[in-house]
Amino acid sequence: MNRIISIRIILLLFLGNIGAGNLLAQSSIPPFKKGERVIFVGNSITHGGHYHSFVWLYYMTRFPDKPITVMNAGIGGESAWDIKDRLDEDVFKRKPTYITLTFGMNDTGYDIYWKDNAKELSEQQVKKSLDNFKEIEEQLLAKDKVTKVLIGGSPYDETTQISSFLFKNKNDAILKIIDAQRSTAAKNGWGFVDFNQPMVKISLEEQKKDSTFTFCRVDRIHPDNDGQMVMAYLFLKAQGLAGNEVADVTIDANDSKAINHKNCKISKLKKEEGSLGFDYLAKALPYPLDSIPRHGWGNKRSQRDAMRLVPFMEEFNQERLQIANLEDGLYRLTIDGLLIDEVSSERLANGINLADYPNTPQYQQAMKIMYLNEERFEVEKRFREYLWTEYSFLKKEGMLFADNQEAVNKLREYLPKDPFLRASYDWYTKAMYPEVREVWGKYMDAIVNTIYKMNKPTTHQVKLAKIR
Repeated sequence: MNRIISIRIILLLFLGNIGAGNLLAQSSIPPFKKGERVIFVGNSITHGGHYHSFVWLYYMTRFPDKPITVMNAGIGGESAWDIKDRLDEDVFKRKPTYITLTFGMNDTGYDIYWKDNAKELSEQQVKKSLDNFKEIEEQLLAKDKVTKVLIGGSPYDETTQISSFLFKNKNDAILKIIDAQRSTAAKNGWGFVDFNQPMVKISLEEQKKDSTFTFCRVDRIHPDNDGQMVMAYLFLKAQGLAGNEVADVTIDANDSKAINHKNCKISKLKKEEGSLGFDYLAKALPYPLDSIPRHGWGNKRSQRDAMRLVPFMEEFNQERLQIANLEDGLYRLTIDGLLIDEVSSERLANGINLADYPNTPQYQQAMKIMYLNEERFEVEKRFREYLWTEYSFLKKEGMLFADNQEAVNKLREYLPKDPFLRASYDWYTKAMYPEVREVWGKYMDAIVNTIYKMNKPTTHQVKLAKIR
């Protein structure tokens, strides 16, 4: 099938699945530039979520010579009024050049939707959120050299048939906040991307086949890693990065000539009896997809599970190899002497996606980066647990950043009645010491420096040998 036609078909199918209007409504947001310091501000979905880490992994592998820094500034349980009060210390102090902001899940309340006057209470919650958002807007406007992007938060899933508390019409309240975010972004010339409605559309389609499908299996609130990857996909798509291939190679076997080589270099092309070989140097690495459910709110699904929900592979992870005019038959494909696959001349003529093969040397190189980035994520999470304890408990006691025995004693009073604090308390008792935080920070820096040293693509020897 003609490649351009096939991509158009994929896009049309996708638009049909999640609603063309929702994707087309996404405004263009700036891609990150070399040296950018990006901070993602939000609630627990950012605090413990992977979407920002998945976005950074894309930049680590796709733009190896353009290092950036991505920082997590999520605090679990927060609403706009909480975020407003920590912007100076937790966000601006870290000197970001690019800020994303999402809120709304906690702002819209929970058990109020079980009350007789739920509509009135919901409207009050939304008003309180938007009043505080006005103050956040003023603080952001003062940072005139910083790129701002507002994110319409992921949905509260009211339609899945799971046994979890249901707050009916809560997502409608979230949508009112998202509408205000969209309007504010348009007014100020900021970026805006909506996670909510595209994810709702995907959920509704999946629930036609399985009524228990949801991105948020535990509580209708916190997306599992497949949902976090969908959020990363939507963010990267809004940045206009779809169609940015890892590499694209077309070789004419008759003429022993590379007739197309995009984002890569082909050299030493040699044809012998029953075989074809060449050296291949891409300028990017394939995006590695984790198949293991990682840290989160009872996560059961992995990043890779999102691939059946969005066309990430088609749009963002193409490392295309096409060999035209090969003698008919079956060929053994090796890279650096490693068997990758046995492929027919017909498939090679149509083109294969090397990013579909986790056993290629370049994919294995990317996997190392993925695991290092995951380690960085886990260390950064320690800082977020420490700060969650500070802002959620010690601030209201007038002990913000006291970091002393008195603060520890105060936390111990909360421990018997707060399971969330019990989960974070140990990290606080370590991170309260500045020397510990300093070592953790240096460790994270060392991981990132290692990633940007080892993410440079290398030359590989590709060979096709006819089997029959």
